[in-house]
Amino acid sequence: MNIRSLTRGDGVVIGAAVVLFIASFLDLSGYDCPRGVDCSQYSANAWDSLSLLMSIFLAGVIGAALLIVGRANPGRKVVGLDLAQFGASFAVFALWSAFWTIIDANDAGAGMILGLLAAIVLAAGAVAGPLVPALKAPLAGAPRPAQGVQSPYGAQPQPGQGYGYPGGQQSPYGAQPGQPQPYGAQPGQPDPAQAAQAQQAPQGAAAAPAADFTPFWFAVPVARPLYGEDGSPNPIAELAPGTWYLAVEQRGPGLIAQTQDGRRGVLQDTTGIQRG
Repeated sequence: MNIRSLTRGDGVVIGAAVVLFIASFLDLSGYDCPRGVDCSQYSANAWDSLSLLMSIFLAGVIGAALLIVGRANPGRKVVGLDLAQFGASFAVFALWSAFWTIIDANDAGAGMILGLLAAIVLAAGAVAGPLVPALKAPLAGAPRPAQGVQSPYGAQPQPGQGYGYPGGQQSPYGAQPGQPQPYGAQPGQPDPAQAAQAQQAPQGAAAAPAADFTPFWFAVPVARPLYGEDGSPNPIAELAPGTWYLAVEQRGPGLIAQTQDGRRGVLQDTTGIQRG
């Protein structure tokens, strides 16, 4: 999995799962054993109690794994639920079990306390990750590939071919190559200044024909699903931040995009995309 496809929320989930797994090896009880007394029964960790291990610690770790896999592969379902939703359910269940277990414990040890804290963070990251803008941001910033580097599709665009990135010298919006371009107009149309000049042309002059669509490179600000061209409601892929994709066709308000493995689909949400 491309690490640049991970969001900050995913990073919180992964970190909490690691802490939860470490907590499973710590003592569940904080009982202070008197000298000369065998207190091995009080120094047990989660691996000595199958019920606690499965309901709290491994449930949280499994939930985090399902959550990350589900977000990396949208459309996968288990018993009617998306993998990410199924993982979030595991995380909430782990928090529920940890909370009532530590309430019932007479003297909770480091393993239970750390496990509860990790379960709280895990459940919060699982639920709030897709909702809070700060957690939806990419975990690693999107790189700006140098001009003239090898494209992700194996081709080496040359100056003057009209591609937005990399290597193209022409931009359908009249901006310098390599700068971010807000997606607000049809590719191939003149920029606003040129449109204003065209309105001042003599009324008797014939209108210039619209230019054909020019493919361009773009990157998405956050992970977004790519739907099939046949209109299927299930995504066929997910576009990840930090990767350049090729827009090959206009489809209403969306774009026909091509992934690195050659799959084509419709990107319905084009807000905030970065043109190369």
